[in-house]
Amino acid sequence: MSGTDNTAYKILTGEQMNQLLADGVFAGAPIDIADGYIHLSTAAQVRETLDKHFAGQTCLHLAAINLTMLGDNVKWEVSRGGALFPHVYTALPLAAVTAHLPVSYDGAGTLVLPS
Repeated sequence: MSGTDNTAYKILTGEQMNQLLADGVFAGAPIDIADGYIHLSTAAQVRETLDKHFAGQTCLHLAAINLTMLGDNVKWEVSRGGALFPHVYTALPLAAVTAHLPVSYDGAGTLVLPS
């Protein structure tokens, strides 16, 4: 994935999704706050992120994020396996969320992404 991709995904708990919808902004999960940026994944990375960091958790949601709306607050940085991941260095505004849905898989076991 390159730094020119326009959409990335944030994995949220049900409580975090409700907070984003109610407040219109999301300051980040505890790991985001500790690291100083909000972790996002590309479409190609989000399944592995779910499996690695959210295994066994229920009531998870995926939010599609328009990276263009976040401008210079998005940095593509090397992370897991040397891949570039989008990191957001500001609170995530609801206005940048283009779609969201509960984490689900189709009949073939493929993760369903919000479009």
